[in-house]
Amino acid sequence: MESANTDMSADESADDRYAAFRHGPFLRYWVSRFLATFATQIVSVAVGWQIYDLTRDPMDLGYVGLIQFAPALLLVLVTGATADRFGRRLVMGVSTAFEAACAAALIVLTLRGLSGPGPVFTVLLVFGVARAFLGPAAASLVANLVPPKDFANAVAWNSSAWQTATIVGPVAGGLLYGLGAAVAYSVAALFMAGATVLILSLPKPPQKSEVDKPTLETLFAGFRYIWSEKIVLGAISMDLFAVLLGGAVALLPVYARDILELGPWGLGLLRAAPGMGAIFVAMWLAGHPIKDHAGLIMFFFVGLFGVFTIVFGVSTIPWLSIAALACLGAADMVSVYVRETLIQLWTPDRVRGRVNAVNMVFVGASNELGEFRAGAMAAWIGTVPAVVFGGVGAIGVAAMWAWIFPALRRARRLDGRV
Repeated sequence: MESANTDMSADESADDRYAAFRHGPFLRYWVSRFLATFATQIVSVAVGWQIYDLTRDPMDLGYVGLIQFAPALLLVLVTGATADRFGRRLVMGVSTAFEAACAAALIVLTLRGLSGPGPVFTVLLVFGVARAFLGPAAASLVANLVPPKDFANAVAWNSSAWQTATIVGPVAGGLLYGLGAAVAYSVAALFMAGATVLILSLPKPPQKSEVDKPTLETLFAGFRYIWSEKIVLGAISMDLFAVLLGGAVALLPVYARDILELGPWGLGLLRAAPGMGAIFVAMWLAGHPIKDHAGLIMFFFVGLFGVFTIVFGVSTIPWLSIAALACLGAADMVSVYVRETLIQLWTPDRVRGRVNAVNMVFVGASNELGEFRAGAMAAWIGTVPAVVFGGVGAIGVAAMWAWIFPALRRARRLDGRV
């Protein structure tokens, strides 16, 4: 009888749309993540437009992504171990403080005048280092703020914070850039400073930290765990290759200026569109979590991500392009939800930071390195063929991974039961 009551309580919690917010620290964390992501989106739009306006070379847009990804790859053995050893709240707060400092540096560079992209690339490299430490700490901290029964709900709301910021942030970035690049960077710096204050105000959460001296074995614990857990490996690697091939965000300035003939505000709308679709799905998932056939659902929506990427690539009609990006974001949100829930619920707390560091490298590779792939391929074969090729590639990845990882295909529950 007691077991039945426990199961019923867990089901009720899963259906409680606001379960995660009933834990006070999570609310502050959520607002902090929203502000930091909002600011990052403003910086991304402003930097993309500023660099392309300066050089008119899509390859430079690819370098923007590559420079920000490199630190996450080079420091992967350090960032996750730091989060596991020194406290995720502290690491997250210090990282956002460095991001605020980078935004302030961009203000100074802009006011002094730019003759080339080099100084901006240098600041973005430091910004990438801060993001490399922020990612594992922030992703791992959620599990320390809510009980396991509310974690899927927290993932949905955490994703909604990110996606809401990706809706409002790019639009705000485009509008603020119209007032001046320095104005955009100033707002971003203020928001990042606010995020820092909020996260450092959290009470120190419980965390199973490493107490032994770091060794090669402990540093590689995240890689070993992911390699041994084939469902997690399949989910992470599929997202890596699908978005690596299908990502077209780096080329949005080209579409906004040259193909769709929109201004900075149009770039903001294009950048916001994927988030518009994703936030709708995240809100739905907060009240209607995936309870069965999670693996098949993930494969299906990764395939849809590729289909809508192709539609966006060939479109020359602004409303159709925006709609395709919105559907693309909605499909990607389902994949993100499944992947993040699997990683956090299946990973022991003592290695969660290191596992998330590896995950951040995969995510960074799919996003920033994907931007470099898009920029390089656009410079080689043209913008539209580069995007269409990526969409076809994403569909192919979904089909291939369904064959390579049968355990993921058969996965039904996200709570550890398959």
